[in-house]
Amino acid sequence: MDRGTEDVLDAVGPRLRALRRERRITLADLAAATGISESTLSRLEGGQRKATLELLLPLARTYDVPLDDLVGAPRTGDPRIHLKPVQRFGMTFVPLSRQPGGVHAFKMIIPARPEPRAPTPQTHEGFEWLYVLSGRLRLVLGERDLTLPPGQAAEFDTSLPHWLGSSDGGAVELLVLFGLQGVRAHVRGDSPRSSKPS
Repeated sequence: MDRGTEDVLDAVGPRLRALRRERRITLADLAAATGISESTLSRLEGGQRKATLELLLPLARTYDVPLDDLVGAPRTGDPRIHLKPVQRFGMTFVPLSRQPGGVHAFKMIIPARPEPRAPTPQTHEGFEWLYVLSGRLRLVLGERDLTLPPGQAAEFDTSLPHWLGSSDGGAVELLVLFGLQGVRAHVRGDSPRSSKPS
């Protein structure tokens, strides 16, 4: 067995434990649902038991996830990008890039709210560039309170207190590029043509 396959198999146990805890299921409940003993499930999650199809198929059915997701197998033969939205701070983030390090791209969706939220500016390391796709974005940046309509962009150092929300209570969609340690997005337009004297 090659090292890559061993690495994939070694990661199955921790992935199964994380999924069970995320779903807030006890080993006893999982054993009852799958017909696999608690001790076998515990050994599988702890890496003392190798994953087999006989163990993984009932787990995939119980969790209602593809078998590939349980083992972390790379997707092959499918050109579609499978995006997994993440909910944070009442907003949806759809990752558009997967590579570690560098600049990360997200689509960010701020849901409509009948009552506006009070800004709660935060700071963290990094640099952010954003572009408003739809809706009207309220960007609180330090002492500035800005409204950005669709088609407008902003960039800022995230060590400056900042907050993003809707300016009118409607939904807002935007593209966000975020980089750590001073990694910045560079936007360039065509250089103006020099005018020649006639």
